[in-house]
Amino acid sequence: MCDMSAKPQDALPIRLTVDDSDSPSDVVDALFLGRFATGEQPYSHSSTIDRVKPGSTLLPPDASVLRRAHDDDRSATLAEGEGWTLLVSRWNRGADVTVTAVTAELAEEIHRQATDGARDNPEPQPENVSMGFWYVSPRRGPHRTARQITAGAWDEVRPNYTAPVADALGRLMKVTPDDISGRLLLLHGPPGTGKTSALRTLARSWREWCQVDCVLDPERLFNDVGYLMDIAIGEDDGTAKGRWRLLLLEDCDELIRGEARHTAGQALSRLLNLTDGLLGQGRNVLVGVTTNEDLERLHPAVVRPGRCLARIEVGSLTRAEAVSWLNGQDGGRDGEGAPGPGGGWEAAVGRDGATLAELYALRRGTGPASVPAQHTNRDAGLYL
Repeated sequence: MCDMSAKPQDALPIRLTVDDSDSPSDVVDALFLGRFATGEQPYSHSSTIDRVKPGSTLLPPDASVLRRAHDDDRSATLAEGEGWTLLVSRWNRGADVTVTAVTAELAEEIHRQATDGARDNPEPQPENVSMGFWYVSPRRGPHRTARQITAGAWDEVRPNYTAPVADALGRLMKVTPDDISGRLLLLHGPPGTGKTSALRTLARSWREWCQVDCVLDPERLFNDVGYLMDIAIGEDDGTAKGRWRLLLLEDCDELIRGEARHTAGQALSRLLNLTDGLLGQGRNVLVGVTTNEDLERLHPAVVRPGRCLARIEVGSLTRAEAVSWLNGQDGGRDGEGAPGPGGGWEAAVGRDGATLAELYALRRGTGPASVPAQHTNRDAGLYL
């Protein structure tokens, strides 16, 4: 049995040096490791809760609080009990809970008591979908946090895309695990054409069988083997085991353009290895990439047949489609954002159509009097 008179700071095997760059929370973190470092409490159990229920202390019964620190962006609480020590680090609505103890069973039991009923599960909304976000945290390393995002149903957002693109995206929305051949999903085209919006809707359409995670720092992912392995191994959202995962990498122009072998080093090879190489074997992982590059500038290894589940160029709406979109948004009446009394939307759209972003700007009244010529996608290569 451990000596409860010994405080964590007394158990530290090294001298703790503190300077003005360290916060009180940093000191609490260091004190917590003392009994684990000396082997007095050699077992630990930890978890992350993305949304903590309001009012939850994350402390088990009879816990004795030793330290409590509050910084601008987080708080830390150090507590102990018979044979165990607990650290609670909280930020915004989330928290990390870690327990060290004299036995593995005790660490798990104290952790269960601290977190039981603490997870906030808001009532699901039909238009919401859970999406994970991966990033490297300076404090915790590779880390995943989940958020509820709003995503429109496909029938609602279909008018945002020109006819051939809408047809290809519509087929993609209906894909099931039995339909999967290639592991790479590529959306490319000019900025403002709705690539990200399509991916949100895809997450909603696939939510019954696929967990969607967005990588916030893709430029680091394929240059950091440890980070890549953490994501390849994965972390599920707790709703089901063995589901597919879709990793979203946005605006990866430098990674997949034609000269990527020379400029990105091993990054491109690791991306391809994740989709159909040894790294991806035995793992139900899809990779979704968006880029503003033209198809002709993409690396041949990325766009070769058999690698892509879908390769879709998302371009501007035609002039007729753009005018129809604007009329459908405000019933064909001149109103706020309309080009002028009696002017009609036809006068606002150029002969080559408009991107989705330009249409929203026109509707809000922040767009130009006329939309400049845009690259169209009538000859774009797309398949599913």
